[in-house]
Amino acid sequence: MNLKKLAGYFKNLDQISEGVLNTFFKKDTVELIASTRYNICKACKHFDNEGVNCAVSGTQPCCSECGCSLKFKTRSLSSDCPKGKWDSWLTEEQEEKLNQQIK
Repeated sequence: MNLKKLAGYFKNLDQISEGVLNTFFKKDTVELIASTRYNICKACKHFDNEGVNCAVSGTQPCCSECGCSLKFKTRSLSSDCPKGKWDSWLTEEQEEKLNQQIK
């Protein structure tokens, strides 16, 4: 387990929670965004299908740059690619409002 990347998971817990919720409670719009993002990730040199660089083992495929599971990261509308290949869809204010609704 990569401790630096695991610490990043805790720092971004709200975004991860959002991605998990969007994985289980699917919406067509989110799935379209996630699919587009995932295709970008698959073509990236940081795509880790084996899980060697995942912050949490068993969550592959993941991004070897940030260690995030792509299943969740691509579905988190407030997340962005650490290499700038795709942007978040929510502002910080919108993200906070969403987090309040989740809690």
